[in-house]
Amino acid sequence: MLVLGGQGPGCPTGASPPASPVRPGIEVLLSDSVHLVRGRRVGLVTNQAGVDHRGQSDVERLLQAGVRLVALFSPEHGFRGTANPGAMVASSTDSATGLPIYSLYGPTSAPTDTMLAGVEVLLVDLQDAGARYYTYLWTTTEVMRAAARRHLPVVVLDRPNPIGGAVQGNVLDTAFRSAVGLLAIPMRHGMTLGELARLARRDLGLDTELHVVPAAGWRRSMYFDETGLPFIPPSPNLQTLAALTHYPGLCLFEGTTLSVGRGTDHPFEQVGAPGLDTARVLAALRAAGLRGVGFAATSFTPRAPGDGKYADTLLTGIRLEVTDRAVYDPALTALALLQAVAQAGGLPLGTLFPPNRAHFNRLWGARLAVDAPVFREGDWASLARGWPAERTQFLERRRPFLIYPD
Repeated sequence: MLVLGGQGPGCPTGASPPASPVRPGIEVLLSDSVHLVRGRRVGLVTNQAGVDHRGQSDVERLLQAGVRLVALFSPEHGFRGTANPGAMVASSTDSATGLPIYSLYGPTSAPTDTMLAGVEVLLVDLQDAGARYYTYLWTTTEVMRAAARRHLPVVVLDRPNPIGGAVQGNVLDTAFRSAVGLLAIPMRHGMTLGELARLARRDLGLDTELHVVPAAGWRRSMYFDETGLPFIPPSPNLQTLAALTHYPGLCLFEGTTLSVGRGTDHPFEQVGAPGLDTARVLAALRAAGLRGVGFAATSFTPRAPGDGKYADTLLTGIRLEVTDRAVYDPALTALALLQAVAQAGGLPLGTLFPPNRAHFNRLWGARLAVDAPVFREGDWASLARGWPAERTQFLERRRPFLIYPD
């Protein structure tokens, strides 16, 4: 397992452009580590965010460099990044190159032997979201498993964590492993996809020849708008850096009956439901003393097919705004928001969650029993009491797999 190459819109920042832009892994590969693909038949796992610092696609860069691309593979949302979350994506053909595009979010989540016929090395270039729930780590590990079976090397072309290196939230109980929570990592893990792949190789016991080509010039303290790289939304409902920053917390609401604004202009920047008492919720939130975030009452009407809960229904809700991302904790904020809605939102507690809480437990990464005190008493803050100790243990456990400086 090697690390090769260079050094191992929408959020208030005060950031200034970097003196020299970060170079994503695709550029480092072609300048420093092209021996990994030279003379080999290459399969590329990527989507619309797989570009260099000028916005030119990996496919174009590799073909221009004389690399022999023979197959493309796509994750959730498809090769163009337009498919709705959870929607199965069919395999297709790239009209620009004639290459097959094999979907890894359809009948299979892993490359089959037929898909890998003739492939000698697999490149993975996917923009992770910085939160445990994002499915691109699952796709990457499925690729690693398939590659190990056929004795193919995997090269991860790394990219920055778009929301930096902060580590927040609970650590997943591995009894709840799923596509939206694979490793024992926090909700906001502060790692890149390349680093996560290194950790997954150890944690999952994968016998994969893994190489990580780093993003040169990135530091863990940097948010995406400090990299000089073009911002390309990694998925249809993460359209801004603000949405990505809220996502490690607000994704929990996917397991409730509230909408997170899918099918609106501000997904993952707001939550709402029919009849939510926003005045009382706001009063409770402002009394919670949360740092780095502001709240405002709002209303919105999700559009179909983006929202599967309240399409074409007027909702009252709460809009979140990051005011100081250096101190903002989206995971703690989500707990406070859940408590405020449960206690002051004017919605019966039984309507906050669907009868089957399995999806909430998957996102939460542990089992919250129906009779748990948090559901009876609404004391969501109690769930965070063990987080500091979990965080300390995680930081130590991940240390051998880190690539980038703080």
